[in-house]
Amino acid sequence: MSQTPLSTPLIGRDPELARLSDVLERARGGEARAVLVAGDAGVGKTRVLDEVAGRAGAAGMTVLTGHCVDLGDVGLPYLPFTEVLGVLAEDERFAGVLAAHPVVGRLLGGGTDAVSDRLRLFEGIAGLLADLSDIAPVLLVLEDLHWADQSSRDLLRFLLSRGILQRAATGAPAHRLAVLASYRADDLHRRHPLRPLLAELVRLPAVERLELRPMADAEVAELVRAVQERPLPDTTVRRIVERAEGNAFYAEELVAATDTEAGGVPSGLADVLLIRFEQLSDTAQQVLRTAAVAGRRVGHDLLRGAVGIPEEELESALREAVGRQLLVSGDGDTYAFRHALAREAVYADLLPGERARLHGAFARLLAGRGRPDETAAERAHHYRASHDLAEALAASLEAAAHAHGVGAPAEELRHLETALDLWSSVEPSARPSGEGNDRVTLTLRASAAAAHAGEAHRAVSLTRSALAGVGQDSDAELAARVRYTLAGNLLEVDSLTAAYAYSSEALALIPADPPSRTWVWAAATHVLAARQVGEDETALRIAHEALPTAERLQLTDARADLLISLAALEGGGRGTPQGRERLREARELARSAGNTTVEMRALFNLAVGCFESGDLEECLPWLTEGLDRARRAGLLSSPYPLEMRYLRVLVLYTLGRWDECVSFAAADADVLPDTGGFTAGPALYVALARGDVQAVEQARALLEGPFDWMGTLVAGIALTDAAGVDGDAEGAVERMRTTVAALTDDVGRLPDVTVRLAALALSAVADRATALRLTGDEAGARHWADKATELVERARTVAVRGEDRVPQGPEGMAWLARAEAEWTRAVSGPDAQAWARAVAAFAHGDAYERARCRLRYAEALLAADEREAAATEARAARATAARLGATPLLERVDALLRRGRLAQAPAGRASVLTAREQDVLRLLTLGRSNRQIGEELYISGKTASVHVSNILAKLGAASRTEAVAIAYREGLISREETVG
Repeated sequence: MSQTPLSTPLIGRDPELARLSDVLERARGGEARAVLVAGDAGVGKTRVLDEVAGRAGAAGMTVLTGHCVDLGDVGLPYLPFTEVLGVLAEDERFAGVLAAHPVVGRLLGGGTDAVSDRLRLFEGIAGLLADLSDIAPVLLVLEDLHWADQSSRDLLRFLLSRGILQRAATGAPAHRLAVLASYRADDLHRRHPLRPLLAELVRLPAVERLELRPMADAEVAELVRAVQERPLPDTTVRRIVERAEGNAFYAEELVAATDTEAGGVPSGLADVLLIRFEQLSDTAQQVLRTAAVAGRRVGHDLLRGAVGIPEEELESALREAVGRQLLVSGDGDTYAFRHALAREAVYADLLPGERARLHGAFARLLAGRGRPDETAAERAHHYRASHDLAEALAASLEAAAHAHGVGAPAEELRHLETALDLWSSVEPSARPSGEGNDRVTLTLRASAAAAHAGEAHRAVSLTRSALAGVGQDSDAELAARVRYTLAGNLLEVDSLTAAYAYSSEALALIPADPPSRTWVWAAATHVLAARQVGEDETALRIAHEALPTAERLQLTDARADLLISLAALEGGGRGTPQGRERLREARELARSAGNTTVEMRALFNLAVGCFESGDLEECLPWLTEGLDRARRAGLLSSPYPLEMRYLRVLVLYTLGRWDECVSFAAADADVLPDTGGFTAGPALYVALARGDVQAVEQARALLEGPFDWMGTLVAGIALTDAAGVDGDAEGAVERMRTTVAALTDDVGRLPDVTVRLAALALSAVADRATALRLTGDEAGARHWADKATELVERARTVAVRGEDRVPQGPEGMAWLARAEAEWTRAVSGPDAQAWARAVAAFAHGDAYERARCRLRYAEALLAADEREAAATEARAARATAARLGATPLLERVDALLRRGRLAQAPAGRASVLTAREQDVLRLLTLGRSNRQIGEELYISGKTASVHVSNILAKLGAASRTEAVAIAYREGLISREETVG
């Protein structure tokens, strides 16, 4: 029977659908089964049943659906079965079956006395379903059993326990029947009449229970994006996911209200949520209103103190609320709302004065309980909602200090920003006193918390706000602190020139003598900024001037920070033995001083030094130590741990440990701040290499929002490579150029990644030049050869820098070798020696790039007729591609092995194509369409199309143009044959 078209996508129900599909399959085979489908209201029961019904109908089953309806105490007996019979009566195909069971037909006359003999009716319904299943397999769907009348429940009991499901077990003929019955689990209070029936039915061997779990957060996010035509901001999606708590209906309602609701629960959804609340007694409603003010969860004693009623009345009200599935009891004598949106709806229904009064009561109760620091956050919330702003300010500062102490920077930032919002609304005399309790210092603390939480742009904004609060008569040391803090934050968002300017101002504001802590840290920050803008001489001079001062003042962490900078500036850099020894010393100094941020900077630089020198395996222990240290300090979202996360997956990618790379990236994605998307970059490279087209969209998403240097780098690599793989030379070159331009610093210095980007773009350029050359378009080939020369010159310039021509590390030089080989291929054709150098250069550890170079090397060897060497390189590339799961590369290697017959002993140049395919190929080279080929060879256009498809498959080509290029290169056709 036809199904209603489904507009809401079905997401995240694959296990449930598989299980129900198995029930259908068994029913079609003659094994009658029933499934009781449970789930909360709105979780998606109807959507799943509709999907299963659609599949059943498509498989030729007769689908019958009956609905139970909430009619209060006035129930209509047999309502869902009457609906089913009505549908059957309207279909002439079932007239004979209905006529054979007249007792069933009497139900259609309506009325409670339609059938006086219930047993005859029950047996008639069972017989009807059995006869229907003889015509075609039957799926009977009964929805909303929690509203079923007593008669319908009795009939269902008969059908499942003594009727249609049990006949096969007694030796009677089997029925091709499945019954799916749904009910709301959250509506079944302890005395609900459906409860005993369910307990009885699930004990039957042919009956099983399936509970629809709440959807996972990722599934809700996918649903939200699918049901909304226009794209929603990530913050909106996350908020909807958080509030929906896995409920599909709630999510859809929240999406629908995004244009109209500034906050709170959408009115339509609130009405639905409050229906059950309004069925409670007055006392129970009072208790739930009070609990809603406390939050999602509340302790028994605290609730008793706030609600102010006798213990017996409170317990009775709580029992009622739990029985109605509005509250659930938890550990430690606590109660929680079953769903957060229910709590929001009840809270929104409070009168303003009632709400303020209850918040004040909770704040006062909390002030007298437990440790003050542990209740500070709650007290701050309640005091603010009760309009006691002075107490709210004090509690917010307490909460911020507590969050800082337990390593929770995001929460610390939230509390400090709350305090800053309250500051001007509280009389100066009522504000907390003491050192550091001024607006500028609080703003600096908030900027530090934002930086530690991974909110780099927020940190900059807060520090600029602090700078605006520094007046002409402000303390010079405070003014300097604000400026060097701003400089440090600007470095994190790649505003390098501005950072250098502010660090210069900070250093100029205070003298080096007498020595001070502020001057040393201003100097250390200036060293960092000077390095970033290429002022290495300035950085060295200031570092050497500040280091002895830091030692004299016993500023161990500042000394460590300066040593880290010097490790990169002197003695060949951080990858040398001397550089690593200096970094290890800095790590120990920072650890002894308890400065986790500087300690992580040392560990990050130790890891980077290993990476730059090609010691990839040695990288990983440093990264593991750094991330473990960050985890224990609650700083996993701060800048250096984010860089360490990225470097860890990059090392695993480079080593060819792709499954680990993807696993770590997925685990990181669950806990990263918005600015940390770049850390999954190497996992995007894996996805691209494995043929996942969605990786391109994920890469583009990194370019949304405020500029992020690392996000732009990762996206540039992925999108340039993707364009090259797709044969889009123009797109690859343009992406390379825009990425390099975006990453070029304020003083015009090109980023090191220019070499890699140029090599990736050159691959597409060389493909285009080669294809044009083979088709005789020399002018076009020269155009792309000139483009290749421009790109390789840029790569050469960046790979070897400065007056001393200092080369990049092994990775950079490997990419230069590939760029050189691609350039040669674009200008004059494949050069085996150039590709041999590229293969050798990538031996430092990049398994995938080495395999890609090996494929090119094999092609060049084959063109030089060095078949055995070509076969060796191709097989090595194939082994790596197979191990990595790099399917597109594997297919290209296999195509080369087929085209070059490298899997067999050398046997001349006999064509792999049939004579007719040779004729079609000749016409392809002349640019003929399938219709024109058919007309010339006296075959149909459809037959010509089949021949073209066979040619593409045999040559391993993705397009007609590529097939022609391969045919020329492999000598399968000569230019003389194609002269028109």
